Amino acid sequence: MKLVIIPSGFKECLDAEDVAFAMERGVRRFDKSIDLEVVPMIDGGEGFVKTIIRLKKGDLIYKKVTGPVGQKISSYFGIFTENGKRIAVIEMAAVAGLKLVPQDERNPLKTTTYGVGQLISAALDLKVDHIIFGCGDSGTSDGGAGMAQALGVQFFDKNGQLVNIKGGKDLLKASRIDMTNVDKRLNNVLIDVACNWKNVLCGEQGVARVFGPQKGATLKQVEKLSQALEHYASLIDDELGLDVRNLPGSGASGGLGAGLLAFTGAILHPRFDLIMKFINIEEKIANADIVLTAEGSLDFQTPNGKIPAEVARIAKKHHIPVIAITGTIGKGADLNYNAGIDAFISIIPRPTTLEKAMIKAPQWIEESTESVLRQISIGTEIAERRLLAERIY
Repeated sequence: MKLVIIPSGFKECLDAEDVAFAMERGVRRFDKSIDLEVVPMIDGGEGFVKTIIRLKKGDLIYKKVTGPVGQKISSYFGIFTENGKRIAVIEMAAVAGLKLVPQDERNPLKTTTYGVGQLISAALDLKVDHIIFGCGDSGTSDGGAGMAQALGVQFFDKNGQLVNIKGGKDLLKASRIDMTNVDKRLNNVLIDVACNWKNVLCGEQGVARVFGPQKGATLKQVEKLSQALEHYASLIDDELGLDVRNLPGSGASGGLGAGLLAFTGAILHPRFDLIMKFINIEEKIANADIVLTAEGSLDFQTPNGKIPAEVARIAKKHHIPVIAITGTIGKGADLNYNAGIDAFISIIPRPTTLEKAMIKAPQWIEESTESVLRQISIGTEIAERRLLAERIY
């Protein structure tokens, strides 16, 4: 049997490599001789920079920046050289990710992307020609306004007073955008953004309503944030002549996609279109008998461009079965059957606390992977016995 493992990370718990290695251990517990290929997968979130820099044999650059709740943090980005070009790799998760927002401060009305702009500026200081940016696992919803301020964009209120946007709630104060002092070096750099193409900034499927609760927003805060982002989109349209309300990817990372598009001239891409230039998984999937993937939570959002669904989409082209191992099975998980995932299993063996589940996750992923293979083995043995019986009779 040829087996390919292509997992994503378990958000705020394990990165893709940790999950992949736990699954590999589970496979080897079952059968050390299985023909196995392990491909930790990135989606623009946690691990995006380190994975690409490892593949490209580049360097990590560490920088003190402003974190999502205004605290000073040590973040990083990557640099590598290809075809004579200096290329920087930046990920949202490493500077304004949800894991950097303390549990008791999770309010997307008050979190900022200012540090994102500081990392972009630091990359420009190194005279890069190209920036590859990963949107994912964000803890903010300021539409990228914080990032824009770090790059010189200014926002003014109706009285002409400078507005310091420290979170999504402050977007409502802005009445004018001034691009006079924006970093001119952005004009000479290509910025490609890997984002969830189905995330939009505004409306019923806008980022406030879909992702606000995941970032700690109450229903009241979701409505205020939605209003703020609608106002922000109108302001960008009026001042810059760009309608970002429903552009594909505009809602990525709490609207950072819209901010990157409007203020840096970035080009937004469906994340796997960009990532597949660095990690070629199709050939590996096509040559497999079974593909195992993984995600921290499998639910109605998974088919909307998340790694298990993207892996399944490719696998279905080649008629390869896909099994997903997940931390939790959420609302609408059965939609994943239509997305090409043939079966899924939760790693949690008994009622437990979130804290214990996060500690036990590597062990439970390993055990669940072994269990999946034992179940496959039972089906294989039954099929072989029936085939043998048909031959005899």
